[in-house]
Amino acid sequence: MQTFILNGSDVATHSPMTAVVSAVEDAFAAYARDAVEMPAKSYVDVPTGDFRSMPAYVDADEWEAAGVKWVSVHPDNPGAHDLPTVLGVMIYSDPATGRPLAVMDGAELTMRRTGAAAAVATDHLAVTDATSMGLVGAGTQSYAQLEAVSTVRPIEEVVISDPDDDRVERFVDAFADRFEIRSGDVADAAACDVLSTVTPVEEPIVAAADVGDHTHVNAVGADAPGKRELGDGTIEAAKLVIDDHEQCTHSGEINVPWSEGLIDESDVYAELGEIVAGRREGRVAGDGVTVFDSTGLAIQDVATAHIVYEAARDDTPETFGFSS
Repeated sequence: MQTFILNGSDVATHSPMTAVVSAVEDAFAAYARDAVEMPAKSYVDVPTGDFRSMPAYVDADEWEAAGVKWVSVHPDNPGAHDLPTVLGVMIYSDPATGRPLAVMDGAELTMRRTGAAAAVATDHLAVTDATSMGLVGAGTQSYAQLEAVSTVRPIEEVVISDPDDDRVERFVDAFADRFEIRSGDVADAAACDVLSTVTPVEEPIVAAADVGDHTHVNAVGADAPGKRELGDGTIEAAKLVIDDHEQCTHSGEINVPWSEGLIDESDVYAELGEIVAGRREGRVAGDGVTVFDSTGLAIQDVATAHIVYEAARDDTPETFGFSS
């Protein structure tokens, strides 16, 4: 028995974003049909961060896949150890036999599937002629957000906001040949047609008054109880779509207003899977601000791992390491 061993570069090479976005959309549709198995994400806290176990099985229309991601979030890694905040590994298995088909880098996988989920939400919730995108936060996820969203909307102008000038400069340099891109403050970014917030802040940094009248917001950064990026009134006034009720109310962007009783079930328009599956409409005439609360689901990891494995399997075997 042979198992692919795929590093971060391999994952990036074998996960074209258009294919990942399509697979993640398939996974959300399967979720709405109850064609997935996805136990709740489990957390193991340690003094410097936490570990998360994320298993899932997806039975999509044209493919099925299973796997588990063991991922860590250690906020001090970049400064203290010159390591990414998010590290992890994905074990991708054949659901028919249990055979481990691949072990692959989980950090690159996480980055790409998170961007893809935002793209799926953007495709269903943003105005169809969206040409501008704002990004609050210039870390690694901002790159995936722009790459993914630009596959579903004709993005031309990009505004990046981050207090770290070096990170902003690197981001601008990376995309200068593809977009009209500039740095700006949070209000500049929030006024764009599409806004993705990808920061680790615990207190809101995007004021409701800054968000454009028809902006679609991908709220990505909140990943623990008490964390939020959007100011009071933003969610309450928006058409709110979430990826998963349990995760979002526990640790997503809505966890604070939910726990404080400022919003409840009546404020949640739909889960994204319901819209993808056609059970609820996405953006309709008259919609203003829309918000997608993205906490990250194991089905997204499995869908992305499926794309990576299929592409790697078709490549030259000598390109990769194997275990037996």
